[in-house]
Amino acid sequence: MHPVKKVAVIGAGPSGLSAVKYLLAEQHFDQIDVFEQRSSVGGAWNYTPNTLKIGLSTPVPQVNPYEPPEKPAWIGSAQGTREATFVSPLYDRLETNIPRELMRYSDEEWPADAQLFPKHSTVKQYLEDYAADIKNHIQFETQVIDVSLQTTASHDWNITTRNLHTGSDTTNTYDAVVVASGHFTVPFVPDITGIQHWDASYPEAISHSKFYDSPECFSGKKVVVVGSSASALDIGAQINEFSKGPLLVSQRTESWMGAASADDKVIVPEIVEFLPPTTHERGIRFANGRIEEHVDSIVFCTGYFYSYPFLSSLKPQVVTHGWRTMNVYQQLFYIENPTLVFPVLSQRVIPFPMAENQAALFSRVWSGRLALPPKQDMKAWESAEIEAKGDGKKFHLLPYPMDADYLNFLYDWAEKATPRPGLSHSGHGKLGTRWGERERWMRAIFPEIRRAFVQRGHQRGEIKTLAELGFDFEEAKRRDKL
Repeated sequence: MHPVKKVAVIGAGPSGLSAVKYLLAEQHFDQIDVFEQRSSVGGAWNYTPNTLKIGLSTPVPQVNPYEPPEKPAWIGSAQGTREATFVSPLYDRLETNIPRELMRYSDEEWPADAQLFPKHSTVKQYLEDYAADIKNHIQFETQVIDVSLQTTASHDWNITTRNLHTGSDTTNTYDAVVVASGHFTVPFVPDITGIQHWDASYPEAISHSKFYDSPECFSGKKVVVVGSSASALDIGAQINEFSKGPLLVSQRTESWMGAASADDKVIVPEIVEFLPPTTHERGIRFANGRIEEHVDSIVFCTGYFYSYPFLSSLKPQVVTHGWRTMNVYQQLFYIENPTLVFPVLSQRVIPFPMAENQAALFSRVWSGRLALPPKQDMKAWESAEIEAKGDGKKFHLLPYPMDADYLNFLYDWAEKATPRPGLSHSGHGKLGTRWGERERWMRAIFPEIRRAFVQRGHQRGEIKTLAELGFDFEEAKRRDKL
């Protein structure tokens, strides 16, 4: 690999911030520039006020991952300036679905008074605190327009950025690029028979969770929530407090967060047809033949495409169908040129420690302390993953225990780097998170912990520890050995 001295980081969310910390810790790179289109750090953890979401929607259906870069909305700040704002998938009452003890960086504690599953505002402040000592590396309200190699034979990356205030473009050259732009931007709304005509007949009835904020607007309406993700369960539970009759929850497969409680909602299979308005009154048909009419609202919690509009010239491509990032080794390195990385592509993982351990790895590779295998071996790894998981959504899914094994694999790999005098840990450098028995236990049962937390209702804000919910690792360890 050619020498890396200048590194660009796209995005100042959780992965981008980790990247900077670990790149700096190598004491090797001359220049580390972060380009962030928002006006502050945190990425998707920047809450978009409901006033900015009103009237926004996605095309129906939405099956195209090749969307252009988002345009900002401008809001006034307390200082009297205008700030660039982009719609994030956060909603008003969102709390994490991961206990804070797992969802943390190795060198940043959560506030002692934070609830066990923190509110989104607490996460945002946590990221602000984590970023406090590296903000001088970040260029805010700067959108990356294009990333391309200077020539097909070149190792230099040309990065064109746009100042969102002035509209002026600038191109600079870097040796390596961290694509930490996230994958919660381009929504997916499936192309189901009749959906386009139905949407035209009943405007604003179909929406996507990206534009959801609060449940009050569903008051007195018959609602269907589509999806089995954690957000689908949470959004569904919120809407169910206001909707007319029991909420209909359309799931192709049971949620990985556990079966939805069926006592106050109706679980139905996937929607297979939006029925013609000429024959049915706001009707839809499910896979089991069930027909529901007089449906007022349908919220698709069906996820997002992987999308990198600034990498459109890259060959081989990293996006085709959009269900995964193509041509990557170990869920991270671009095989054709490993000076391009994509941290935290994986889903069903705990993102903050994952971002750390991946950053520890690519920082060591780029500083010359760790070598990657030959290109043919990296291609063979990807081929084996496709053989095992398929070429779609499952490629990036790492449900427990796969995520725990991968996290520790990354840690152990980074630990093997050649020591360098002057670095921390006796020359081994900054290391991330390695999970032991307690963390793996917590990870294995956190959907159960989350359900117990939610069942506390309004009192859950007082819950700070697992013990307060009745979960004790030592007791579980003793019990399991009996």
